[in-house]
Amino acid sequence: MRYSGIVYRPPSEGRSLIVQATIGCSHNKCTFCDMYKDKVFQVRKVEDILQDFREARSYYPYVRRIFLADGDALIMKTEQLVQILEHIQENFPECERVAVYASPYSIKSKTVEELKLLHQKGLGIGYIGLESGSDRILKKINKNVTSAETIECGLKLKEAGIAVSVTAISGLGGIEYWREHAVETGKAFSAMNPEYIGLLTLFMRGDTPLKKEFEEGKFHILTPEEIMMESMLMLQNIDSPGTILRSNHVSNYVNLYGTLNQDREKMIQLLQNAMDECNFRPEYFRTL
Repeated sequence: MRYSGIVYRPPSEGRSLIVQATIGCSHNKCTFCDMYKDKVFQVRKVEDILQDFREARSYYPYVRRIFLADGDALIMKTEQLVQILEHIQENFPECERVAVYASPYSIKSKTVEELKLLHQKGLGIGYIGLESGSDRILKKINKNVTSAETIECGLKLKEAGIAVSVTAISGLGGIEYWREHAVETGKAFSAMNPEYIGLLTLFMRGDTPLKKEFEEGKFHILTPEEIMMESMLMLQNIDSPGTILRSNHVSNYVNLYGTLNQDREKMIQLLQNAMDECNFRPEYFRTL
């Protein structure tokens, strides 16, 4: 099997078979992210992808889940994805779910009928990076999409029957906009009512424009205590019954797990306890 560079995946895909359908990120201009800066975006040839699956089949007798990497596999043409998904159905009949990262651009490029077809062929979940519900912050980080557009895309996936996992990044607004980030992100989550919410925490690394702003004193990161305050405010502004919320990414200072809205107060109390006891993941354990 062939992999190009570092391969990233959501925490919940840790035991999935991972095959790169694309390489890199189709946008790759967000000011906070260095994950795909060493890659030129490209869509792999379908035959090369299928060959990786054939090789994987010879290695692994049982594959429960499959994740199609890299940063925006849904950008592939629908007929290409159908070919891949049909191959999976035929050769991995035990596979329960196929997952992808999905950018708002790639979701907008497909009709609901196309997405329904992909779901019928086995696409079970799409991971969408909201990052923030604040359009001010989205503009600052060069996300090139509005909160409303991302909400619309999440609802579009849901209409097609594809489960939605939406991620946001704690601390992304810095000290200046932490309240706005918390409130507007909570509102965006509520509007989508996704199956899953995932929280990461801003982590400065690499040679990114945002890190340069930080080093020049133009962007002020939050302390762990301030991250807790922001997260509590965000939780107070989420109304998303049935959504499973997880902050089990290694970038986070505290891990959360619960079902909204019923576990909201429990999670808020956990954050308060961590803040009172200064019980945070050490910086040297945090990464992406």
